[in-house]
Amino acid sequence: MMALSVMPAAEPAPNGRVGTGAGAGTIEGALVLAYRNNPQLNAQRSATRATDENVPTALAGYRPRVTGTSSLTEQYLDNLTKTGTTPGGAALYTQSQGAAAVSSFGLTTTQTLFNGFQTANRTRQAEGQVSSAREVLRTTEQNTLLNAATAYMNLLQTAAILELQRSNVNVLEVTLRQTRDRFTAGEVTRTDVAQAESRLAAGRSQLSLAESNYVTAQAQYQQVIGVPAPARLAPAAPVDRLSPRTLDGAIARGRTEHPLITTAMYNVDIAVQQVKVAEGALYPTLSAVGSVQKTYGSASALTVLETLSASLGAQLSVPIYQGGAEYSTIRQAKETLGQRRLDLDTARDQVQSTVTQAWGQLEAAKAQINATQAQVTAAEVALNGVREEARVGQRTTLDVLNAQQDLVNARVALVTAQRDRVVASYTVLAATGALSAQVLALKIEVYDPVTHYQQVRDVWGGVRTPDGR
Repeated sequence: MMALSVMPAAEPAPNGRVGTGAGAGTIEGALVLAYRNNPQLNAQRSATRATDENVPTALAGYRPRVTGTSSLTEQYLDNLTKTGTTPGGAALYTQSQGAAAVSSFGLTTTQTLFNGFQTANRTRQAEGQVSSAREVLRTTEQNTLLNAATAYMNLLQTAAILELQRSNVNVLEVTLRQTRDRFTAGEVTRTDVAQAESRLAAGRSQLSLAESNYVTAQAQYQQVIGVPAPARLAPAAPVDRLSPRTLDGAIARGRTEHPLITTAMYNVDIAVQQVKVAEGALYPTLSAVGSVQKTYGSASALTVLETLSASLGAQLSVPIYQGGAEYSTIRQAKETLGQRRLDLDTARDQVQSTVTQAWGQLEAAKAQINATQAQVTAAEVALNGVREEARVGQRTTLDVLNAQQDLVNARVALVTAQRDRVVASYTVLAATGALSAQVLALKIEVYDPVTHYQQVRDVWGGVRTPDGR
């Protein structure tokens, strides 16, 4: 198992940073890899591109529909025709027989001239769906980046705790050897040896748990980031500078920029257009229909060699009563619109609650760091004092072991607080809707969904996607 080289937490890292390691992987690098490789994010990008196709589908309602037909028929004709009578009154007949191949080729064009503005409303609805899909993509990007930052910090935290537990086991082993030597010299009792052995066994148990947590964190890192964890991780700094300085400012920013709210707003627009589309079914439909047909041969006369026919007309269809289904559809669309408006209110309340909760966690993490730093300092002083007092017989071995455990617990608490501090700063940024590759200034080409939309919006035909599939 790979282990990270982490300094003991007696001297906390500056600016709330966790861990160390020159030339190690960085949190910025992890975010870049997650932005590029995360399968959930890439799947949502594909879903956004699929939604882009709704617009050309809607625009197809403005375009003519052309249908070509052809047929080939083998005909056999046997005609008996009365041509007159003889002077004696007998009838005269003419008989014609023969086989003919009749081929026909036709072209029919239909152009919708008016359909109750359904095409225009469907186009606006599709454009709203595209905008909504982009906001859903932005939500996925935020979640991916937040998960990547969390996975990075979890791995950094478990690596630091693993080193602390390993160092604690080493100290306890030395303490046990010293206690056994003192027992041999008659300075302590068998009880002191047993206490040292018990504490060493507990330390080894904590070390095994730390190793398990580290392996789990490595697996989570690879799942989110998409690549195996590097051998060493560099410290990570909070991103408070990118967030508003006050809670009110953070709430205001979240209520205007968070993708959950903007998605809900676009969904309201989509529902409005759906109502108009449903109402368009009550309007008359006017279409122009043109056709051209060329026929070679005839099924009725062998003397006809070819025929050309063409027509152009207008067709008006006025719905009078269709069974009531269209009225039900309109009522249903209106109820959905009311639901989407309530969803918008829910999204605003949810974002405000999330921002407030994240802000509280960040403030608590800041206070926790100050408290645990003081705890570590005090625990170090206490351990040194207890050791000196134990040398002159004023403290027992148990007192030394307890002081050592207090220091380890304080250092673990400090590492955890430092991790929480960084993760909370990313959480606040995500809660306000500003956690993105652009805001973090990641060194990567930012995915722009507008590019694909512009590539397919006005395409009249073709089955290949812009990337060649």
